[in-house]
Amino acid sequence: MRPDGRSLQILHLEDDLNDQELVRAALEGEGYAVEVTLAMRRREFERALAPDAYDLVLSDFNLPDFDGLSALRLVQERSPNTPFILVSGTIGEEAAIQSLRAGATDYVLKNRLSALPPAVRRALAEADERCRRAEAEQELQREQRFLRAVLETIEAGIAACNERGTLTLFNRAARELHGRAAEPLPPERWAEHYDLYRADGKTRMSTQEIPLVQALGGASVRNAEMTIVPGDGRSRTILVSAEPLTDGASRRIGAVVAMQDITERKSLEEQLRQAQKMEAVGRLAGGVAHDFNNLLGVILGYAELQLADMRPDDPGRGRIEQIHRSAERGASLTRQLLAFSRKQILEPRELNVDALLHDMNKMLRRLIGEDIELVTRHGTAVWPVRADAGQIEQIVMNLVVNSRDAMPDGGTITIETANVDAECTLPPGEYVMIAVTDTGTGMSPEVRAQIFEPFFTTKDSGHGTGLGLSTVYGIVKQSGGHIVVDSEPGRGTRFEIFLPRIEEASAGAVEAAPSVSARAGGETVVVVDDEPMVREMLCESLREFGYRVLDAGEVGEALEVCRRHDGPIHLLLTDVVLPGMSGRELAERLAPERPEMKIVFMSGYTDDAIVRRGVLAAGVAFLQKPFTLVAMARKVRETLDDARVSSRSEASR
Repeated sequence: MRPDGRSLQILHLEDDLNDQELVRAALEGEGYAVEVTLAMRRREFERALAPDAYDLVLSDFNLPDFDGLSALRLVQERSPNTPFILVSGTIGEEAAIQSLRAGATDYVLKNRLSALPPAVRRALAEADERCRRAEAEQELQREQRFLRAVLETIEAGIAACNERGTLTLFNRAARELHGRAAEPLPPERWAEHYDLYRADGKTRMSTQEIPLVQALGGASVRNAEMTIVPGDGRSRTILVSAEPLTDGASRRIGAVVAMQDITERKSLEEQLRQAQKMEAVGRLAGGVAHDFNNLLGVILGYAELQLADMRPDDPGRGRIEQIHRSAERGASLTRQLLAFSRKQILEPRELNVDALLHDMNKMLRRLIGEDIELVTRHGTAVWPVRADAGQIEQIVMNLVVNSRDAMPDGGTITIETANVDAECTLPPGEYVMIAVTDTGTGMSPEVRAQIFEPFFTTKDSGHGTGLGLSTVYGIVKQSGGHIVVDSEPGRGTRFEIFLPRIEEASAGAVEAAPSVSARAGGETVVVVDDEPMVREMLCESLREFGYRVLDAGEVGEALEVCRRHDGPIHLLLTDVVLPGMSGRELAERLAPERPEMKIVFMSGYTDDAIVRRGVLAAGVAFLQKPFTLVAMARKVRETLDDARVSSRSEASR
C-alpha cells in the first residue's frame, strides 16, 4: 500500500499466469495492496500502457512476441517517470547489466521472489525522490522566471557577474541606462565599453573604482555616485550599491550591483539650492532695504534741493548732479534686488500696454542708439491688464538694454503686443503678450539655463550687475504673469512676457503712468518719520513747494502736534513702521478728530512688512522709499486733489 493509503497500481507483462500469481502473492505477503493489470502479449501491453497511469511496471525478460528491453524502451517513451523492474527466470548477468544500463530500475529472479518487495520499495522511493526533485526543479524554474520578470520590470538597473567577471544578468533598466546590452567582456574593459565615469562626469573610472569590481573583490558598496555618459551624450547621474554573492559555504561566486538614475533628483536638488540661494539674497535685500532706502532718500532729497538753488552755470553743479545720479543708481539697484526677490511694493492698476509702450518709444530710441533699428508692432484692440506701470516699463527697458548689448554691430529690436488665448504652453487663460526680439548673438543652452539667476552675467566686469533679467523674472512672477525665452547662438533672442487679461476694464482705466503736476500748494501737511534726517529733508522740501508743515518723530508727538494745531490738517504723510505703533494705527487714532484728513503712507520696508500693517489696500496712497522730491510732491498733490483717494476714515475700514 502506498503511503497515501491507496493500492499499488502495477502493469505486469507476463505470459505465465502462475508466475503472475506468485509475484502478486510475494507483494501481498509483504503487506502491499496491489491492483495488477496483466498483459501477456505486446499488443495488450501497448494498449494498457498510458503516461503515469501506474506506480510500477514489472516485466518478464523473454516473451513469445516481445522482450523486456523492448518493453523498457516503450515505457521510457510513454511514461518515463514510472519505475521498471525485470522479473525473469532466465536473465543472465550480462543481460541484467545491459538492462540496468538501458534504464531499468532493478531486476529480480523468479526463483528469488523474496527479493521483489525490497526492490519495489527502493524503486518506489527513488521514483518519489525523482518526483520531488522534478517538482522542486519546476518550482525553481518558476521562481527564476518570476524573478527575471520582476528584474525586467523594475526601474532600477541590476547587473550581476560570476566569479570570473562574466556578466550573467543585465536587466532592461541597465540596458537602457547604458544604451546597450551585456557583452562577454573582462572587467578591464567595462569602464570604456559601458561609459562609466566618476561623479564629476569627466574622469573615466579605473577598473578598481567600478562598484561591481569592488564587490567582486569582497567589498560592499553603498550609495556611491557615478556617471554614465552614453553615446547619445545624455549624461546620467547614477546612485550605485553593490554586494558580493556567496554560496552556502561562504565562498564568493560573483557580485551584483543595483543602479538608480538620480539625474532628475539631482536637478531638483540643484533647483532647490538655487531657490534657497535666491531666497537668501531676497532676505538680505529685504533686511537692508529699509535703512538703505532711508539713506538714499536723504541723499536724493538734499541733492535735488541743492540743485534747485544752483544756477545752471554753477561750477559745483556737476558734482551735485553726479551725487544725484549715483544715489539714483543705488535706488535702482535696491529696486532690482527687491524685484528679483519679489518683495518690492507694486501699485497695480488697469493699464493699456500699447499706450504705455507708445509713451516709452522716444526714450527707448535714445537708449539703444542710432545703429539699432527699433520696430514696434501693436496688436489689435489689446486687452487691458492690471500691473504696476513703472515695473512694466522696467521690464521693457531691461529687455531692450540686453538686446542692445547683444548687437554691438547694430541690428533690429522688435517690440510686439498681442492678445493670446493660451491652452498648451502656459496655464490656460487669456493673456496680453509683450515680446522683445533682437537679431543679436543669441545664447547657448547653457547660458539660457542661467539667465534668470541673480548676479549671472555674460558682460565684462563693470558692465552689469547680473540683476537685469532676474529683476524681470521677479516682476513678471509678482505680477501673476509668465515669461518664455527662445534663443540660439547666431539667431537672436526672443523674450515673451504674458500678463493675465482683465475681463473688463473700468471706465477710469489708466492708459499709462499718470502725469500729475507737482505744483505748489498752501495746505497743511503733518510729516511723521522716526529718522531725523529723512524727516528734516521732507519738511524742508515740502516747505519749498509752499506747504505749511508740522512734523513729529514718533506717535505720541504726532498726536500731540495734531491736537495742538487749531486749523485744518489736510494730509498726513507718515512712515508705516514707527516705534510702538504703525502709521496706519496713528491714522486711525486721529480719525475722530481729523475725519477730513487724507493719508499718504511711505516706507522703505518690503511688501511683507507693509502688508502685515494693512497698508496696501485699494485707494490708499503709498510712496516706496527712496523717492525723488518731485515724485513725493506729485503724490501729495495728487492725493489732495483726487476725490477718489481715500481719506483716513475710508482707508481704515
